[in-house]
Amino acid sequence: MNDDIPFDKSFSLEPDQVQEVAPGVRAIVADNPGPFTFKGTISYIVGHGQVAIIDPGPDDVAHVAALLDAVRDETVTHIFVTHTHRDHSPAAAKIKDATGAKVLAQGPHKPARPLHTGEIRRLDASVDLDFRPDITLADGEIVNGKGWTLQAVATPGHTANHMAYAFKEADLLFAGDHVMAWSTTIVAPPDGAMSDYMASLQKLAERSEPLYLSGHGAPVRDAPRYVQYLIRHRQAREASILHRLGKGAADIPTIVRAVYIGLDPRLVGAAALSVLAHLEELVARGAVVTEGPASIGGIYRLA
Repeated sequence: MNDDIPFDKSFSLEPDQVQEVAPGVRAIVADNPGPFTFKGTISYIVGHGQVAIIDPGPDDVAHVAALLDAVRDETVTHIFVTHTHRDHSPAAAKIKDATGAKVLAQGPHKPARPLHTGEIRRLDASVDLDFRPDITLADGEIVNGKGWTLQAVATPGHTANHMAYAFKEADLLFAGDHVMAWSTTIVAPPDGAMSDYMASLQKLAERSEPLYLSGHGAPVRDAPRYVQYLIRHRQAREASILHRLGKGAADIPTIVRAVYIGLDPRLVGAAALSVLAHLEELVARGAVVTEGPASIGGIYRLA
């Protein structure tokens, strides 16, 4: 099904090397490649002289050192965080200690819905639960620096506290993990919610920035058109789930096998959570029913 999205998996930036990727923007990628991080998490430096850092990245000594070296003769005034997954926000504390910059984000981590015991354990492994911003940003809020202006754009879905940032002077958007060129975004309850994710995509589709700089992988070019591909992809995924349930009741592993053909075995768990996110939305709309709240172990059927 991903064949309908024009992915760009080209990416040549080496870990902890600095590269200018847009006017007034430098990128540094952490050495944390994997099935969910692609070639690594990208940190961005905005401006020159007095700068902001977006997504300082994981708590990795080498990456923190590379970031600080890149701004050695400059003043870091702001640290922006798109969301509180462990590959994006933990280094904020060390960069703040070294520079005195303020940390800005939509807020600390909060799940999209109440947690169960197994979900709490999973979040402990993936979420920076210790993160606390110095300044909590509201949707649409504008922050000015020397030579740069960033507007906060709330984009929940991947996480409940996901925030993108529009860089006015360069007419681009720092999209975090909400939109990426190399892959679709994981929407995994309870951290994320499909209804939020789709609403955020629609919100971005109405914006005009032609270029997105993401948390992983190459820049997203012709971004509004690309966002439409993502919307149609999720709509098609929902249709596939409903088609499978039209053949009879099923659990999530059965649905995954039916709708994710040729899936990398390392991604089966993520696919199951994505299906759960779709099913939560379908149950909320009354299109699908299950016993009790939608859960990873539930049996689902058409209403």
